[in-house]
Amino acid sequence: MTRIWNSIVGKLWVTILLLVSFVLFICTVLMLEFLSNFNTQQAEKSLRQEANTIARIVNEHETLASTESIISDILGEETNALVSAKKNDVKYSLQQGMNQQEIRKKIISDPAFDKVYTSNKPIVKEMLLPSTVEEDHMETYIVLASPINVDDEMHGAVFIYKSPDAIHRTTKETTKIVFLSAAIALVLTTFFAFFLSSRITSPLRKMREAAFEVAKGKFDSKVPVLGRDEIGQLATAFNQMGRQLKHHVEVINQEKEQLSSILTSMTDAVITFNRDRTILLSNPPAELLLQKWFINKGLDSSKPLPAEIYHILEHVLDLEEELEEELEIDGAYYVISISPLYSGDAVRGAVAVLRDKTEEHRLDKLRSDFIANVSHELRTPISMLQGYSEAILDDVVSSDEERNEMIRIIYDESQRMGRLVTDLLDLASMESGKMRLYLDEQGINHIFERMTQKFVQRGKEKDIEVLYESEFDDTETVLVDEDRIEQVVTNLVDNAIRHTEPGGHVRVIADRYASTLRIRIQDDGAGIPQEDLTYVFERFYKADKARTRAKGGTGLGLAIASNIVNAHKGRITVDSEVDVGTTFTFYLPLKDSL
Repeated sequence: MTRIWNSIVGKLWVTILLLVSFVLFICTVLMLEFLSNFNTQQAEKSLRQEANTIARIVNEHETLASTESIISDILGEETNALVSAKKNDVKYSLQQGMNQQEIRKKIISDPAFDKVYTSNKPIVKEMLLPSTVEEDHMETYIVLASPINVDDEMHGAVFIYKSPDAIHRTTKETTKIVFLSAAIALVLTTFFAFFLSSRITSPLRKMREAAFEVAKGKFDSKVPVLGRDEIGQLATAFNQMGRQLKHHVEVINQEKEQLSSILTSMTDAVITFNRDRTILLSNPPAELLLQKWFINKGLDSSKPLPAEIYHILEHVLDLEEELEEELEIDGAYYVISISPLYSGDAVRGAVAVLRDKTEEHRLDKLRSDFIANVSHELRTPISMLQGYSEAILDDVVSSDEERNEMIRIIYDESQRMGRLVTDLLDLASMESGKMRLYLDEQGINHIFERMTQKFVQRGKEKDIEVLYESEFDDTETVLVDEDRIEQVVTNLVDNAIRHTEPGGHVRVIADRYASTLRIRIQDDGAGIPQEDLTYVFERFYKADKARTRAKGGTGLGLAIASNIVNAHKGRITVDSEVDVGTTFTFYLPLKDSL
């Protein structure tokens, strides 16, 4: 029942029923009132005719028996009569049913009929009299008093009254017919209401189902157009709306995908903020930055962003202007640009774009250091070349031995400058990606033992023991560019010998680490300070700056070694402790891991 009431069919049905019921009720009330008045008037008219007839009969006949016989024939069904010669004197009565004496007494003694004995006009009155069929029950009767023998100053009267059942029987029958008609009308109304409502609501139910499908994202749902009326037009409009929604959603999704692709492919970090400073959206680079800042904050992580960014964000949201700044946060450099986002005329948030400039700063520093280092490295040999050349040209030398010494120094410095230039060109070629490797399968013990043996004699000259150790057998191989790897090993072993005191040891150890070939060059020399370990593979790095020249290094060997190992898809590390020793380790992928 609740479901019907909540539906349009139920509401239309109840509305039509109420309307029809109200109209029928009004019509029934008016009709019954009309019938009641009409029957009453007809009853009065009939009573008047009967009273006039009875009056003439009484005037014409003298005998009571003949008069009563005629009057009983004249009186209609359930009609009673009293003939009074004078007030309170009933000459004879024709009554039926119960309570005759009480009825007679009330009619005769009623003061309203006193004038009928002195006038020639009848008097009609509705009286409440005892019922003729039930005890202790009062009913409304129509009583007509008509004068007789009007020629006399005081004359008699005929009282005729009729039972209310006889008066209202027609009204009751009419009422039954009206109620029967109302019931039939209600049934027919219900049938046609449901029929009409179903014809109206069936398309509406289909639209409702289609609307639910559209709400689920199924924009291809269509409603059948069954006519050209308002409902048909509504169905057409609904289908057009579905097509438009599908088109707009597709456009929005395309724009969203494009925006997502742009944000994802951007190397800059993009963060969108709400008006309350909360983060709404961030791309992958921004997520990495947020994670980094969150870890750095530790327990103080109620606000995920650094205070400097919040300060700029406050400025942008409060003053509604774009702002661009360069910040240093946790040792990294960022260029941050924050612009307000508008919703109408009001600011609803802001978008921040952060570009990591740390690498650029590092490269700028590296470039300036490179220029300074190259200038420093070249200035001394150039000065020496210039000085000794001028000495020779000016004949400052006094003997051939001094001249030969100066020429040897000039030669050594030119050789040193040549090595520096060669190393710089090699390093530039490697870092630009133009280095070409000639890979070939080589026996592990074969190549690394041979490379180590080159330095055995040099080690003996300095009283340093150079050893090669391996856990591989002679059949195991590695895919490398032998010349380039020899350049790495030569550089590392040469450095180890140069920085190891007499009586020390240099070991080249080859073993397997996970799926890689691990080569360790260990020495028990001076070691490298911890604060310098981060920079050992940078250009011109020299831990022992005071003795670098004496030991013949250019500061580029480790940078070259790092690039060669990286080109072999390996990696190189260093572990050192001052006055204990240093271990350089590089890893190369083995054949079975490629």
